[in-house]
Amino acid sequence: MKVILKDDVEKLGKCGEVVEVKDGYGRNFLIAKNLAIPATKGNLKAIEEVTKQKQIRDLKKKRHEERLKIQMEKISCTAEVRVGEEDRVFGSVTAQDISELLKEKGFEIDRHKILLETPIKALGVYTVPVKISGDVVANLKVWVVKKQ
Repeated sequence: MKVILKDDVEKLGKCGEVVEVKDGYGRNFLIAKNLAIPATKGNLKAIEEVTKQKQIRDLKKKRHEERLKIQMEKISCTAEVRVGEEDRVFGSVTAQDISELLKEKGFEIDRHKILLETPIKALGVYTVPVKISGDVVANLKVWVVKKQ
């Protein structure tokens, strides 16, 4: 079965492409989820409008993500941690902790999008990359200070 993709589908194709898929996958998943339409002569002509609308949507989304990146890079988060002798940190600051700090500042960021390689286990200032979308990454400044 040939279908025209109305949206980008991972491992299958981009919006506007005509792809060959199995009948069941096309009918029961792609068409049912409004990700594709059957490849008929009329639909092939109409897909140009769908492609144009998708490009406009993607451009608006990209602008919003760029604004979010700029806003996020302007702020800094402060994580207060308990410390012991010689300023050794009890526990660590994890991606979940940073996500909660961002939530307090008004940003709803999933902890999986915070690209923290290892938890922070020392006092100081850290630059933590936060993936906003596929290619937009903001650098967030995180201050780890001792709790008074």
